[in-house]
Amino acid sequence: MRIVLGACNAKYIHSNLALYSLRAYAGEYAGYLQPKEYTINQPREEILADLYACAPDAVFFSCYIWNISLVRELLWELSQVLPGIPLWVGGPEVSWDAKAFLLENPHVTGVIRGEGEETFRRLLGFYIDGKGSLAEISGITYRAGEIRENPLPEVIDLSRIPFPYRDVEDFVHRIIYYESSRGCPFSCSYCLSSIDKRMRFRDLALVKEELGFFLKKGVPQVKFVDRTFNCRPEHAREIWRFLLKNDNGRTNFHFEIAADLLEEEDLRLLSVMRPGLVQLEIGVQSTNPKALSAIRRRTDMEKLFAAVQAVRRAGNIHQHLDLIAGLPYEDLKSFRQSFNEVYRLQPENLQLGFLKLLKGSPLYGEAEAHGLRCRRQAPYEVLATRWLSYGEICELKLVEAMVEIHYNSGQFGRTLQLLEAYFPEPYLLYLRLGEFYREKGLEGVSHSRLQRYEILRDFIREQVQALPLIEAEEALLYDLYLRENAKSRPAWARDLREFQPAVAHYKKAHGIAKTAHIEVFRERTLLFMYERRDPLTNNGTVREIKL
Repeated sequence: MRIVLGACNAKYIHSNLALYSLRAYAGEYAGYLQPKEYTINQPREEILADLYACAPDAVFFSCYIWNISLVRELLWELSQVLPGIPLWVGGPEVSWDAKAFLLENPHVTGVIRGEGEETFRRLLGFYIDGKGSLAEISGITYRAGEIRENPLPEVIDLSRIPFPYRDVEDFVHRIIYYESSRGCPFSCSYCLSSIDKRMRFRDLALVKEELGFFLKKGVPQVKFVDRTFNCRPEHAREIWRFLLKNDNGRTNFHFEIAADLLEEEDLRLLSVMRPGLVQLEIGVQSTNPKALSAIRRRTDMEKLFAAVQAVRRAGNIHQHLDLIAGLPYEDLKSFRQSFNEVYRLQPENLQLGFLKLLKGSPLYGEAEAHGLRCRRQAPYEVLATRWLSYGEICELKLVEAMVEIHYNSGQFGRTLQLLEAYFPEPYLLYLRLGEFYREKGLEGVSHSRLQRYEILRDFIREQVQALPLIEAEEALLYDLYLRENAKSRPAWARDLREFQPAVAHYKKAHGIAKTAHIEVFRERTLLFMYERRDPLTNNGTVREIKL
């Protein structure tokens, strides 16, 4: 018997932890399983043909907001080309209202609700060995003449789930996702994690053994999916101490944390880690107390800011800070303030996200009271609220695009520092940039890296005339060569042919790699080298020289 366990990831580099946890927990049934991972960017026909070629006797698919539209269509088409085989779904996007999903999708056999390992294993026993009946399996909603819904099972002991990554060679070029806890102690009303407060932690001895496996194999990155990794401080500290002690000099570990829970001991521990060993994702969401109160998010903003600044001063940890546009009581003026305050913390990455009204979340039930209007199809992103018009959402989308291109790319650091002095607030800089893109017909066009520098120079020349153009051009050149030795040189850059003999002599005399770049500026000459890069920014190293 062949059973396909399928997942459609957002990108190829991602992996699906649910799929591998289910396979690991399947025990004696694991040999019947055929895990299949695709991406939402693959042609549906290609995925369908591959699933058909597997000749499955049953298909199970993992469903999320980023893949539900594709999975719905795939399952319908599978029911046409493989009529009669059981089609099951599970995951957060179908667990909340499983009956409604089955009514809307009559070709689907059933839904695994909530935590799936034990339920899935029992379903395998039913299909493979004929054990019991569907009526005896907790945690499913299924068809039996009519739609029936069984009670949820008891939550599982995380330490009972076998390690899912023994065949780590399969993930050489992909991100590995790992969990050391389930549940969340907080009550953020936009989040499905707020529904289940039953916190469970994997035994630390097991966690250390498994992290040691990743370190030994030298995997590039491990992302913890724990909803708030440091909600039990000693658990987090013990893991961080282990990573510090066993660092292999290569692997990066990503954690989603509550920065206001960091204590002095945590900050001391984080400050001595190898640059690049750890990166932190911190959900600020808003600095508006009324908005935070409306979503039942308890944050000590003063402590959060202090912790972020302390981590930044240490200079060894990449920080990713999140904001959410579209929250109750957050109008455009309030969001601009939130943006400016978080931007000035200078994180390595600032994500300007938009509220997604997830089915089953507490905020979903409060949408009408707050005037939240969202897209009907996944990912259910906000269109307007009582406090934000759709036009203002469009403005924020424009700012988001400019932040991604210019700030989060890390490719324009020095130039942005110059520009910030010519705008009353950071938000206005990115808004003006976005308007410039729109006015010039540059929006939605795929530009090369060099073209981005050309566009930014044009923006400065036309819109920021108080900034001397020669100063801006030198900042742009610095940024360009800090990241890589570009094959093409901007037309407006200084002609360096007269310096070529001196540059060649310097490189030979000092044993400098041919890939290094030497740029002669007005007042100094800089050597850019790319063999050793900053692990936080991926920039090369630079030093002043004399030719």
